[in-house]
Amino acid sequence: MNKANYFLFVSIDGMTDPLGQSQVLPYLVGLAKKGYSIGIVSCEKKANWEQNHTQINNITKAANIKWEYSFYKNSIPFVSQIQNYNSLKKIVKQTIINSPNQIILHCRSYLAGLIGLNAKKKYSTGLIFDMRGFWADERIDGGIWNKSKPIGRFLYSYFKKKEKEILIHADAVISLTQKAKSIILNWELGINNSKISVIPCCVDLEHFSEKTINENVLSTIKTNYPQLNNKFVLSYVGSLGTWYMSDEMIAFFKILSQKTDAVFLIITKDDKEIIYEAAKKQGLALDKLIIVASTRNDMPTYISLSSASLFFIKPSFSKSASSPTKMGEILSMGIPIITNTGIGDVENIINESDCGILISDFNDSSYQNATHELLERSHVISKNTKHTAHNYFSLLDGIEKYNHVYSSFTIK
Repeated sequence: MNKANYFLFVSIDGMTDPLGQSQVLPYLVGLAKKGYSIGIVSCEKKANWEQNHTQINNITKAANIKWEYSFYKNSIPFVSQIQNYNSLKKIVKQTIINSPNQIILHCRSYLAGLIGLNAKKKYSTGLIFDMRGFWADERIDGGIWNKSKPIGRFLYSYFKKKEKEILIHADAVISLTQKAKSIILNWELGINNSKISVIPCCVDLEHFSEKTINENVLSTIKTNYPQLNNKFVLSYVGSLGTWYMSDEMIAFFKILSQKTDAVFLIITKDDKEIIYEAAKKQGLALDKLIIVASTRNDMPTYISLSSASLFFIKPSFSKSASSPTKMGEILSMGIPIITNTGIGDVENIINESDCGILISDFNDSSYQNATHELLERSHVISKNTKHTAHNYFSLLDGIEKYNHVYSSFTIK
């Protein structure tokens, strides 16, 4: 009797995390609907699990996806990550040993990739390395590791070596950007061009749509924040800190507010003090800022209030592999974006589609030029946003690209 393929998705990120809900489950549910047998092994943060596990259970059961997990540990730096790795590895090992099927591990990022590499060598499993970015370089560029210290130097060297090993041994590699794919191919590891598929962070165009705007929620927001009415609303969507340049974004808004009557709507669950401190440095009145948290369901409603949306990300080598999730979500809502060069394929997409405005330098002169262009051309740029979202960030297209990868596996 021939074995069937069983795709086991392995992730250090939780399915109850916002990331799991937006950038993992929609793809896997779509693939399950195409007939693939799929399981998930993840590390869940207890607070998110307590809030969302019933919803995730319902989603996975409805899609006939088996979901197993351990709880994420972070109390002891480095040691906790080893514990997370070992707990995931134990579940994966048991699944492989007990399964009558041919297991293909779909590993999200590098810690999961190490588990996949080990399983491929030991149990001859298939391996899809969904790398997400140059993880070791992100740890250095983000200041999490320091190469001038022995432990940082060791970790960076170890994971860069393992990165190449996983890339070589993987049956298929997923990159978020064309730029990262080109970098990898230039390393001359003997990897064929066809082995690397580029699938950016996609967006559910049906969810991030004017059709999902909740008029009751919209009315409540406008009542609670009357300063949003009849103003140019610049928005920022998502987490703050590490990569996102709060000081520079506030400096940009200050220039904009000098040219038009504007407010800065910041949609985040992170600490408001990050923004308040940046505003104080710039001498910006706090009444120009509206900082709110939103659920995923209400996010389209909040984004719809925007006249334009801003995000600045620290440019670095590691960000050549980055695909900002927020980009597709904002464009899908018909909102033009303002961002910086040096981030994955963002520059090429904006230049090709005219869906936003780029800056290359973080100074007043660049902000002046960008705000002038924004105010002069925002109506023209807005017309290109939804089309760009459909062309580059469609979830349905992303599922089809994963389908192409999954369907390439044959029974051994």
